[in-house]
Parts: sequence; structure tokens; C-alpha cells
Amino acid sequence: MSNFWRELYTPFFCLAPMEDVTDIAFREMFANYSNTADAVSKLVLFTEFTPSDGLAFGDDKAQEKLRAKLSYTDKQRPIVAQIYNSNPGRMEEAACLVQELGFDGVDINMGCPVSAVIKQVSGAALINHPDLAVELIQAVRRGAPNIAVSVKTRIGYSSKSDMNSWLSTVLQEKPDALTVHLRTRSQMSKVPAQWELMPEIVRLRDEISPDTILIGNGDVQSVEQGEDLVLKYGCDGVMVGRGAFGTPDFFNKPIVTQGHKVQMLIEHIRLFDELLLTPGHKGYHVMKKHFKAYIGGWNGAKELRAKLMAAESPGEAIKVLRGGI
Repeated sequence: MSNFWRELYTPFFCLAPMEDVTDIAFREMFANYSNTADAVSKLVLFTEFTPSDGLAFGDDKAQEKLRAKLSYTDKQRPIVAQIYNSNPGRMEEAACLVQELGFDGVDINMGCPVSAVIKQVSGAALINHPDLAVELIQAVRRGAPNIAVSVKTRIGYSSKSDMNSWLSTVLQEKPDALTVHLRTRSQMSKVPAQWELMPEIVRLRDEISPDTILIGNGDVQSVEQGEDLVLKYGCDGVMVGRGAFGTPDFFNKPIVTQGHKVQMLIEHIRLFDELLLTPGHKGYHVMKKHFKAYIGGWNGAKELRAKLMAAESPGEAIKVLRGGI
């Protein structure tokens, strides 16, 4: 089995899987700006989380839409596909497809707090169904025996008192990597991530599954902060989510000038148009979600964002940006 996680230098960084955010265009931007001498040694990219139901049993239209979520370029390696479901058979089928598509790893989402996912007994709901969680990990291993299998979860459902029992259950299945978002499902993102709990999680990992790579997630705003957290608390790597929005050079040496931010946004719009909008995989409204993250912090930024939001096509938006520099 190929396990790229064991080949990474510590500390390493991951870009978190985020629905309607970490699509192929978004990831390509980070790959473009992280493949330099000044960037961190290795960045692991994740797809948006993808339902295994559609991958295994969807009709042609559903298959096409979901396959678009799992499109990537070689520049984006190592690349991990994140999937979710509560049916072991369907997860096994989806994992098999992920392996066939050439991914470096497959990740099981056991931490999504969204109500629609919880109702399916998926995501963070699995914290309350540990036996099913075990079945799902085993099913994914059967489906993808030749690539790395990882899990992303939270410290508990309603209380951090769940943490030791829940994480011990996951670790007993010896995942190749485990990402822990340091909040409960109930806390959503309303409280600061509880990084002070990481040493106990490290202790559990060392005791139960010492070969599992451990990744911390929550409130990381810079590479320097991430490196400090690894050094202070003992995990192997850090996953970054919202802290990297609008900053494809986050893992390099970010340049925060107005001109640079505008040029990166133009590049992102072009990639989105080429890879997702023109093929019909996503609507232009998805791209508009990124405008506020890129455009801010200078006089006239609010007005420029308003013009961008009014633009009805990539071409119109790029004209607005060229006039706004």
C-alpha cells in the first residue's frame, strides 16, 4: 500500500475540505502559489466532501456532477478525496472509485456539523454511532486497499467528555491519518478551537496507533502560528480552512498589496471559468463567494466588491477588476 502521509516532513499543512470552496479551481490556485522555494515543504490538498451515494448509484447526470468534484491536476498532489455516507457498502464502492481515479488518499468525513448531513447519520453524527463508524472505516479500507485511508472528525458531539472514548474507537482502526477539529459538533465554530486538548489526543494516538499521522484543525491564521502549534502541542501537521480564504499564497509568503490580491482573483476567476463554469459543473454564483475574501482592507474595496457582485459573467468581473487597480 502507498502511504504518502509517512513521507511528509513535520510540520506539514493541509488545506481543509470545504463544500463549494475547495473545488479544482480553488485547489489549483493554492498549488500554483505553494510550489515555490519559499513555500512550506509539502501541502496536502483535499476535495470538497462528496456523498458516496451519488458516486456509487447516481444516474448519469449525478455521476457527471460528482465526478467534477473529484477532478484534479497532477500539480495538486498529494491529493485526497473526502467522502461521506452511513452505508458501508456504498462507502466501499465510492472508495474503490477514488482509488481507480488515482487519488493519493481517501478521507472519511466524520465531523461535518450541518443538520442535513447529521440527519443522514453521517458526518459528526457518527460520533454517537461508534460501531457504524468502525464499519465505515473497514469498508473504505476494503474498497481502497492500495491508498492511504484517513478520518476527519471532532472532539465530541455535545461535550468534550466524549473525546477519549470516541477518538480511541477511531484510532483502534489504525487510520493512516487522523484530523481532529478541536471543537464539538454542538460548538460549531462559535468558540475558540481547544488546542490545549491536543496533548491528550497525542497520548491516545501514541498508545493505541502510533503510526497514525495526527493533524490538528481549528483557528489557524498563518503558517507561523501553525508551526508554533505543532511545536507546542505535539501533533504532526495542521489543517487550515477559513484562515486561508482569499490568500492562495497563504502557505508561501503572502503579499497583501491591493494589486497582488486583484491579480490573484483575476487568475482564480479564469480558472473557475475554464474548469467549472464553461463545462457546466458549477454556476457563477459559487465564484462570487470568494470576492469578499480577496477584496478588502483598502479604501474603495467595498465599492469594488459591490461592482463585482453586480457583474454577471467572468469577463465582466475581470473588466471591473482591471479598472479597480
